[in-house]
Amino acid sequence: MSIDAAAFKKGMRHLAASVTLITTRHGDLRGGLTATAVCSVSAEPPQILVCVNKTASAHDHIGESGFFCINILSPLHRKIAERFAGMDGVEGDDRFCDMGDWSTLTTGAPVLKGCPVSFDCKLVTRLSAGTHTIYIGEIVDLTLDPEATPLLYADGAFVHVDALKKAAHAT
Repeated sequence: MSIDAAAFKKGMRHLAASVTLITTRHGDLRGGLTATAVCSVSAEPPQILVCVNKTASAHDHIGESGFFCINILSPLHRKIAERFAGMDGVEGDDRFCDMGDWSTLTTGAPVLKGCPVSFDCKLVTRLSAGTHTIYIGEIVDLTLDPEATPLLYADGAFVHVDALKKAAHAT
């Protein structure tokens, strides 16, 4: 017996997570989405997973291209997070225009500069799980910015890590 989807979503609002931008390239077209369902899988070999809704515009591009990049966003990237979450109506490759400084690493997936970390991944496994596909990637390259802090999402809102630190010290 399962709980209903509304109760599940209400409960999940209490799980704080890093805000990520999952990007890929299929041919000449770039695709991406904002996601929080990301988890490390293995250190040897280094693997990470992301859960992507099957209705997301980038879903099929990830499977067809065989690679993706998980960009852990910083608070400076909040507008980009909103754009790739579909909050401003911009879709597809146009999401990359006029916002962000983009490059690539080994796979050719778009990498957003200024992120605390970006994991460039080769797709090694995919599993269907209800409304989502779990894509597991082997990390083949990465960028690190030790000065950047991650943007979090909790209780339906974007939260800056520094704000949490200040609140913890205030009590």
